[in-house]
Amino acid sequence: MRTAMGVWRWRRNPLRRPTDLFEAWVAFAALVCVLVVAPAIGWVAGLRVDGTLQQAAHQQRQERHLVPAVVLRPAPESAVAAGASASASADTSTQRTAPHRTQIVAAWTAPDGSNHQGTVPAAEEPPLPGERFRIWTDARGRLVGQPLDPSAAVFHAGMAGLAAAICVATLVETVRRLVVRRLMHRRYLRLDRAWAAAGPDWGRAGAGS
Repeated sequence: MRTAMGVWRWRRNPLRRPTDLFEAWVAFAALVCVLVVAPAIGWVAGLRVDGTLQQAAHQQRQERHLVPAVVLRPAPESAVAAGASASASADTSTQRTAPHRTQIVAAWTAPDGSNHQGTVPAAEEPPLPGERFRIWTDARGRLVGQPLDPSAAVFHAGMAGLAAAICVATLVETVRRLVVRRLMHRRYLRLDRAWAAAGPDWGRAGAGS
């Protein structure tokens, strides 16, 4: 509102300098960009990110399966470090690394019917041989991370849209400040030139002062 009033005030003001109206219009354009353009760009960016993440989540749900597994025995100490490394690299793009848990040796049957055995984190503490739990695997029985949840995809898309809107608003405000700074520099230069021209005659009789 103050920016709009500034533009209106400078329209016919006799004290208006050529740069005053330009500065007011720059401020008005920046305000429009911050209130309209930035949210619109954020909305579009959020929609695009959401579409990409929802597609990835749908694909992961199609490719990953929750299969039953059976605890065979606690994992030997030499296999614990290897199992932890495999779990951390299973799919870091879709989930954070889970807190360290006791490693066990388990057996499971893949969706394609093949039997597998390996070291996995325990579902419960302490794990007991013969206990059943479920793990995420691909169609061939290889361990993978949990599929991306659609609600998590919406959250990440919202954060991406918000970040895009903030970046645009910050860029607009930075440009506005640079323009105003340049205008102020030009005003000071003109003032210095005018003072340099009028200074020698300042206060002298008949100089029109």
